[in-house]
This record gives sequence, structure tokens and C-alpha cells, in this order.
Amino acid sequence: MTTPTEVSAPLAVLDEIFLDRGADRPLRILAEYLEPMRKLASLHVKDTIVFFGSARITENGAMGRYYAQARELSRLITEWAATLDQSNHRFVVCSGGGGGIMEAANRGAQDAGGQSIGLNISLPYERRQNPYVTPELSFEFNYFFMRKLWFAHLARALVVFPGGFGTLDELSEIVTLAQTKKLDRTIPILLYGSEYWREVINFDALLRHGMITTEDLGLMEFVDDPETVMGRLRRIHVDAAAEDETPAFARSRGSQN
Repeated sequence: MTTPTEVSAPLAVLDEIFLDRGADRPLRILAEYLEPMRKLASLHVKDTIVFFGSARITENGAMGRYYAQARELSRLITEWAATLDQSNHRFVVCSGGGGGIMEAANRGAQDAGGQSIGLNISLPYERRQNPYVTPELSFEFNYFFMRKLWFAHLARALVVFPGGFGTLDELSEIVTLAQTKKLDRTIPILLYGSEYWREVINFDALLRHGMITTEDLGLMEFVDDPETVMGRLRRIHVDAAAEDETPAFARSRGSQN
């Protein structure tokens, strides 16, 4: 008589084949929501200042001035934030974790001796995460929409440097959330580099054709130097300082979450 061989199936939570199936996509989506939430809460990150902008803007390239200004602005924000609420990390610089403007933002925070967040995205072609992201605040996303959720979730302000399709997509996402009042607070949307943005987007034409309203235009502000941005952020802090909870969006009805 042969002795039957014991066969034990792997735990579902450790079974990569199971987790990689199309039918189990909701589990992967949920993981990309819960893991950042857990980690950010454990590190007492209360809110963020989000930087958007092109990965193609290099430090020594034709538009290198924007790299330098993003780096300087991030440094100023991080130094100022360090003087605020000591029980939480306030106004933490957050970028997409890649090169260009994203790298400049994370680098400026490091210049100031502070932390910064990198929300990187896995793409079919190679894309490195810049080396200036705080390792404990480095996240890798498979789903663009979950990455966008975390850009919006804790944001107190958005600084949008010149960029291409990706930057325009991210900008439109936040503007739409603000326009439709899916955010529970006012997020200043600061378009950095007025000459660039007025040329790339014909805001007057959108208004003239009735596609947006004057109030919609008021959702965005043009800025051209770090000092102007800092003045705007200091005004935000007056309102945010009185809030006990972290910011959020699309709160459940009858709930604080």
C-alpha cells in the first residue's frame, strides 16, 4: 500500500498566481489604497503639497530654470513646514517620484533635511524612481487611478509646473474634483510659469465658447516665483491649522471618513 503524498495548497494571500488573476483585480486595487494609508498614518503625515510637472525638464536643459525653481520652492516649503505642528508632518512635499520636476521637488525637500513622498507608477518601459524620495515614503502603483487618488487625498495645494500629457491629465483631474466639489476643502491650484500655461491652454477660448465659467477660472492661479507660492501657502495654513482631521475627498454621507 502506498502512502498518499501530503499536498498543501498555498495560502491565498501568498499565492501569486491567485493574486495575479483578472478576477482578483479588486484585491490588488484595495491593496494600493490600504498600504499607503497605513504607512502614511504610521509616519504621521497629515497633509501634502503636490508637485506636478514634466519628467523631461532637466537641470541643465533649455527649461532648466523650472527645475531650479521647483527645487528651491520645495526646500522653502520643507523648511517652513518643519516649524509647524510638531506632532504631525505637515505640508509634506509629494511628487510622482520620477525625474525632471518630480526629482527637483524631492531633491529640494532633501536639501532642507526633510522627508518627501514619491508616488511612482509601473510602466511597460523603464522608468526609474529618483534617488531623493524618502525611502519610507516611496510607493509603487500599478493603477493610474489609485495613484491619482493618493495625489488628491491629502493635498492642501497643487503646484503645476510645465508639463505634457501626463501633467495635463493630472491637472485636469484635480481641477474637475474642485469644480464638482468632490473635495472637502479648497485646494489652491497654482500654475507655475504663466507664460507657458497661457500659451498651452487657451483659457479665454474655453470661457468664450461656454465650456467653463468665470468661477471655474478662479479655481486656478498663475504664479511665477517661489516667494508668491510661499505667501499663498502661509494663508492656507491659517485655515488648515484649526482642523483636527486629515483632509480627504468624496466623504461618505453622514460620515467623517
